[in-house]
Amino acid sequence: MYRWILDPADRDAVSAHVELRKTSHEHLVLVEISCARSSEELLSIRTAYHARYKRSLEEQVYDYTKGNTRKLLIALVSAFRYEGEEINKRLAKSEAKEVHETIKYIKLHNDDFIRIITSRSKTQLQATFNFYREGEGTSITKMPNKSKDVLSTLRITIRCLKDPIKYFEKVLRNSIQRLGTDEDALTRVIVTSAEKDLKEIKELYCKRNSVRLDDAVDKDTKGDYKDMLLTMLGNEV
Repeated sequence: MYRWILDPADRDAVSAHVELRKTSHEHLVLVEISCARSSEELLSIRTAYHARYKRSLEEQVYDYTKGNTRKLLIALVSAFRYEGEEINKRLAKSEAKEVHETIKYIKLHNDDFIRIITSRSKTQLQATFNFYREGEGTSITKMPNKSKDVLSTLRITIRCLKDPIKYFEKVLRNSIQRLGTDEDALTRVIVTSAEKDLKEIKELYCKRNSVRLDDAVDKDTKGDYKDMLLTMLGNEV
């Protein structure tokens, strides 16, 4: 309920603050806030963060992360992407090759690579990812998954940028199907998506798991917590 009563920007600011103090190596919340929100929304989150904690989000990311992960996350939370549909196919094809070289040889310190991932519009990145698939015969989301490494954060970043609906469906699936419900992830996705794209996430969940998300939540949770989630999912309890 605490998350729900906050306005969206303040809610994300609080979530980012909590996330930075965890020992997580992937920083899921920071990636989600940076990649699934619009540029205007991300700007509002940074403003809300500064108003609440008297320090910038970028400064806090610097203080609580390190190495290439720090470089990637600072660029992500600082981004202000073009939101239009215009793309440059020649640029996309060229940058697809650069992305491939960086991933293949794990040159994640490459500033140009980080610039591509963190500053190009999402439409432009889709074109780049499509050219990557054409050249490599596989999706960019199939890159190596190494935990406790910037590659893991980068993989999540690309998944969230490429298809947020598919990304959040997987977060929900993992939160319910794991041994012991991941209530933080389950709550986070439902609360932050309730006023936006929860309908599409629910449809994909049902399609991929052959069970309604409402039924999965009903089976896996209990009490007032269950009632709250089911209400947000559009059920009368």
